Amino acid sequence: MANQSHIHDCPLEVLAAARNHAHKAAQLLTKAARANLEAAPDDSHSNLSWQASRGAFMSQPLAGDNGEVRVGLTIADLTLLVTGAGGAETSLDLGGAADADALAWLDAQLAQAGLKPASSVALPYDLPGSVEAIGTYGGDELGQGLAALVAWFALAESIFTQFAAANADIEPGPSPVRCWPHHFDIATYVALESGDFETARGVGVGLSPGDATYDQPYFYVNPWPHLDAGDLPDLPPPGYWHTQGFVGAIATAKHIFTLADIEAELPAFVAGAFAISRQKLGA
Repeated sequence: MANQSHIHDCPLEVLAAARNHAHKAAQLLTKAARANLEAAPDDSHSNLSWQASRGAFMSQPLAGDNGEVRVGLTIADLTLLVTGAGGAETSLDLGGAADADALAWLDAQLAQAGLKPASSVALPYDLPGSVEAIGTYGGDELGQGLAALVAWFALAESIFTQFAAANADIEPGPSPVRCWPHHFDIATYVALESGDFETARGVGVGLSPGDATYDQPYFYVNPWPHLDAGDLPDLPPPGYWHTQGFVGAIATAKHIFTLADIEAELPAFVAGAFAISRQKLGA
């Protein structure tokens, strides 16, 4: 699982700066996917998988001339990867690189594989201003924050993978654990019934590394449709209900740090909040 020392020792403002750089770099991956994959109704063609062995996010496979191609990003050192047939791999250290130059390098790698350029994509969403403003990646001061970011994502991916396996008997059931580049969160969505995803009941279980709602990492368990904010039971520690704008079970980093053993106790919050959400949804 995660290195808890990285999680505990990193000041939240240091983590926030690293998060912004990694969030911006992740858009390179999703642009490559959007340029070369058929769009899925739920936008899942653009999401990223976590490769625990190297602390990297990877795109969905792209069909190159000589086999599958994936675009990846190792978080700890902000290195852009392009892997191809037979395990061949090229990389670009993003430290000191301008975003435009990184995109041009990626376009060249995709062209060699017979793929469309990532630069042809206009993202269908706005990024936070602090993310959009990044023009040049990296800096020595980001190292501690990037290591902490790896630890948070690794912790979440491990917990959610085990959670999804424990709830695999639910139909339609948990989705694969994926990072969604728009918000840069990692999550599984447990569909509790079939039908239009705008109305069908389900529960999102994820980790945000921080955003406009909470400028720190937080785990969330969000039932859909939203629950009645006036009728909510107590949650397992260290959780509480967020009721402004959305209704969801939240455990922020500052509350998570009160746990004696994060890896042992945090899964109980996730499982308990999910059970409460499912019961309240009547599913």
